[in-house]
Amino acid sequence: MINKYIQFLIKIGEEFKYSTETATIIAELITFLTILAISILVFFLCKLIINKGVTYLNRKTDNIFVKLVVSNKVFTRLCLLVPTYIIRETAIDAMPTLTRLQHFVIILTRIYEVFVYTRIIDSILNVIHGVYNSYEMSKSKPIKGVIQVLKFFAYIICVLLILAVLTNKQLSNILIGLGTLSAVLMLVFKDPILGFVGSIQLTINDMLRIGDWIVMTKNNADGEVLDIGLTTVKVQNWDNTITTIPTYSLISESFTNWRGMSESGGRRIARSIIIDADTVKFCTLEMLERFKKYQLVERYISDKEAEITFYNKENNIDTSNLVNGRRQTNIGIFRAYLREYLMSNPNLNHNMTLMVRQLTPTEYGIPIQVYAFSANKEWKAYENIQSDIFDHIYAVVPMFDLRVYQKPSSNTITRLGEETIDNLKH
Repeated sequence: MINKYIQFLIKIGEEFKYSTETATIIAELITFLTILAISILVFFLCKLIINKGVTYLNRKTDNIFVKLVVSNKVFTRLCLLVPTYIIRETAIDAMPTLTRLQHFVIILTRIYEVFVYTRIIDSILNVIHGVYNSYEMSKSKPIKGVIQVLKFFAYIICVLLILAVLTNKQLSNILIGLGTLSAVLMLVFKDPILGFVGSIQLTINDMLRIGDWIVMTKNNADGEVLDIGLTTVKVQNWDNTITTIPTYSLISESFTNWRGMSESGGRRIARSIIIDADTVKFCTLEMLERFKKYQLVERYISDKEAEITFYNKENNIDTSNLVNGRRQTNIGIFRAYLREYLMSNPNLNHNMTLMVRQLTPTEYGIPIQVYAFSANKEWKAYENIQSDIFDHIYAVVPMFDLRVYQKPSSNTITRLGEETIDNLKH
């Protein structure tokens, strides 16, 4: 049929007084352009039919797979192969005498085919990634890095196949030739290779997930992981700035992942209050009677006093001297009060560690640490719970005849100096 069409065009050319050779060239060019136009027309026709079909299907279903196939234009890219197939199959018949042009067109169609197939693979990988992300497990085991690596190799193969078509050599010969350039390739693709290794280790060892709160001081990262890519991990800091971290650095360097806290039953409170050592003393009977009025330690004081009295009697302790035997101290009762106060606080998780402990004294005083876990792990609620606890602690410290240490300011020193001068005058 193509041959008859060419002969028909040659006859028309000869009627216009063209030589047979010229008429043949013109006829073959017109035939090729006609085939090209038909190919483009068929492409748009296929695209129109398929688009209407998938649009209808997309409206009728909520299936994530169908929606991803439509959004990633898988069928549209498949339609691109139709004109390529038509041109490749008819190029020889359309231009029997124009061998150079025929060869050029075939090379172009092969290159175009390779590129289209690569784009189709790209779309299919996007669909696979999208479907995988629709499952809950994608948050703990993201595959974006793997998908990016597959795309990377797909495009590398695409480039190699295009080189093979242009040079008219086997792909194996191209690969052998590239072997001599391996050192250069390793240098050029160093980051993707390291990133690939890093992303695999992060995924396999479950070191990082999308949504994790991480802290990496070296990279000024302190926030939530938004994306785990082949070469970079994107973190949105709490001040809404974005930090990008090389994927491999998360393997080669240390970082803090707060996921354990998020998945546990509470968020840790570990804050200290510094007590002035000069205010620590043994409790007198008057002090004990006064402290017994505090409901949270009333029973503790009575039980402790009975225990101490029994011990001192059993061991014939001379209690006329405060140094002898065992006695209660105001700081000990204060610690007991804090422990009971924390135990009665409904905002703390009582199934996790809860204690009040005395840390090593420093030049500033005696640190009393509250160690507990808030039941609510949300940042704002956590800070409010912690603040409420210490608001109360600071308020009750003087009630136990204790004083919180505060480094004197210049105003404090000036005031003390003025008071001293006034006392000397009087």
